[in-house]
This record gives sequence, C-alpha cells and structure tokens, in this order.
Amino acid sequence: MNLSQHSFVAVTDFFHAQSGIRLGPDKLALVQGRLQRLANEAGHTDLDTYVGWALSSAAADEQVRLVDRLTTNETYFFREPEHFQYLGAHLETWKGPGAFRVWSGASSSGEEAYSIAMVLRDRLQQRPWQVVGTDLSTSVVDTANKGLYPLSRAEGIPEYYRKRYCLRGHGDYAQHMLMARELRDHVHFQTANLLEQLPEIGEFQVIFLRNVLIYFDVPSKREIVSRVMKKLAPGGLLFSGHSESLVNLSLPLKTLQPAVYTHA
Repeated sequence: MNLSQHSFVAVTDFFHAQSGIRLGPDKLALVQGRLQRLANEAGHTDLDTYVGWALSSAAADEQVRLVDRLTTNETYFFREPEHFQYLGAHLETWKGPGAFRVWSGASSSGEEAYSIAMVLRDRLQQRPWQVVGTDLSTSVVDTANKGLYPLSRAEGIPEYYRKRYCLRGHGDYAQHMLMARELRDHVHFQTANLLEQLPEIGEFQVIFLRNVLIYFDVPSKREIVSRVMKKLAPGGLLFSGHSESLVNLSLPLKTLQPAVYTHA
C-alpha cells in the first residue's frame, strides 16, 4: 500500500493540529509504515481510503489511535548517560526538605523515568523521592506503568543497577524483566500534551525534557519550555537533549553545562 501526497499532507496536518508536532516530507516512510499497520488492523487494503475514513467525523476513536501511533517513542535506558552522572552528583549535595521530585516530560515507554528512579533510589536511600512521567501517547503510558520490558532493553543499564533493580522473569516471561517494586512504588505515569495546559503534577527539583523539542517549531519550543519551567523549583535543574539548545529561545534560563539549565 502506498500513501498519496494528498493523504500524507492531510494526515500530517491533522497530527500537527492535535500534537503540535510537524512531520515533514522526510518522514514519509515512517508515516506510511505506521499507517499501513493501522489500516490492516482496521480492515482496509488501501491507504488513501483508510486515511479518508480515519479523518472523518465518524472515526473519533480511530483518530486517537492514529495520533498515538504516530507519536515518536524511540527511547532506551540511560540515554545520554552524562545526564545521570550529573544528577547523581547533584543528589549528593541536595539538602532540601520533603521529597526529591523529578519529572520526565516526554517519558515514552518509561525507560528514562526508571533510569532516573534507579539513580534516586541508590543515592537517596531511605529519603523520600518520586518520579512522574508524562507522554502524549496512551499506549506507551500503559507500558510504562507496567514496568515490564524485553530483556533486550537492558543494554545500557549499568550492571550494578541491572542486578539490583531489574527482575528477570520466568516461564512465559523468561525473556522479560520487571522493574523492582521499590522503583515502581515511586514512579507514576500519565498522559499530557506539552502544548496544552499541564495537569496538576506539582513542582519538581529536576525536569528531564529531552529529545522532544526537535519536533517543534521555535514558537512552540518557547511555549513548551516556558510552561515547563513554571514547574521547576528554585535552584532546580532542567535537562534537554544534547541536540536541543535552548539558548536562542529568549527565556530566563542559565546554562550550567551543555543541555543542563536552571532559572536565570
């Protein structure tokens, strides 16, 4: 099945209106591949026919699935490991009252949030802490809340953390690992759209907003970062992806090192 240019524009315009994410012509193969799976599941053999139906007012449930499927979810444990080293060093000097709270703002299927949780549990020991993960995609939020991953995802997790916090399954789950209860009890995931009013999730000492801003135009980036910074406690840290400089957004940010910011 091939996707016509007209249908590609219609789908990506709809997706942009719903998510704020602009998928350009270079994403044609990605969009076509994901639409093919959706079309097959819906019983359609022609992509253009499927798109026409999915974008109609009679297919509201399918539109939710379409947005969910087009959301980019590529992630892995301890991605950009220097950020976790920086977080660990920051925890050694943190003396604040109450729980240490971290927000994973584009948490996808949860690997980033559980990586953060491993560092917090290891460094803070019995001191209170919490990780909140949010993502636009409902399906990846469901996956993240389960905390169950294929063993192949363990690559990148330091051996010390892997032995302590990753429980290998048995029987039908022999090729899977479950995040330890001492992590799952302190990690929560929910859906959120960064371009809309954020849910009432409180204030955080650290926010990870990594590898998501690259999909937005400059005005949207400015809007998102401005909104996110309102959730960052005084003296808190904001981590962005290393390919996502925030210095040209004309926002009151102070750069501590590449891809690490705080309030100016």
